[in-house]
Amino acid sequence: MSPPSRWSAASPVSRGVLLESFYDWLLSCSQGLANDATLARMLVSQWLREGSLPAGLGLSPDIYAALLARHFPGAVLPPIRRPPPIWDARLLEEKDELIALLDDYRAGRDRSEAWMSVIVATGCMANDHLWQDLGLWSRRDLSELMTRNFPTLAAKNDRDMKWKKFLYKQLCEREGVYLCRAPSCAVCCDYSKCFGPED
Repeated sequence: MSPPSRWSAASPVSRGVLLESFYDWLLSCSQGLANDATLARMLVSQWLREGSLPAGLGLSPDIYAALLARHFPGAVLPPIRRPPPIWDARLLEEKDELIALLDDYRAGRDRSEAWMSVIVATGCMANDHLWQDLGLWSRRDLSELMTRNFPTLAAKNDRDMKWKKFLYKQLCEREGVYLCRAPSCAVCCDYSKCFGPED
């Protein structure tokens, strides 16, 4: 099933109407699984050329096809045309380390958690707030994603640190590397870079 032809990213209809209409259509194709709504937001944002994820949400073509078949069976999505990201070896190594970190904390309730590990790690390679890079609609969407898919890891973020900063901090601690000079976050001069609003 394809989305109605009137839905075009170049349509004169307002962004909000397009976003909600396409989102509602995708959910009507969904299976009612835990990550359906989160993935639908990401896919709609990609279609509207928002977020920083490469085509396929950063997944290989076969895994992306498996994700669509599991979460939105029968839905035929318009093609997303984005140039592939150019990452140096250091970024690719960081991405692999982030995937491993997230995999270690998966809830173990659904196989889409493994796909979320890759998607979230891919989003960390971009430069905005993580929820924006993932194409989510609010920071709360990201917090819900983390709590649902990686609950024990999410519970460690008990001071509501910005998610990308938090994940990299976890990597540093895992390797026994402590780059922060302040004895605690509360007295750090960079506090606002790690905590606070993400508008």
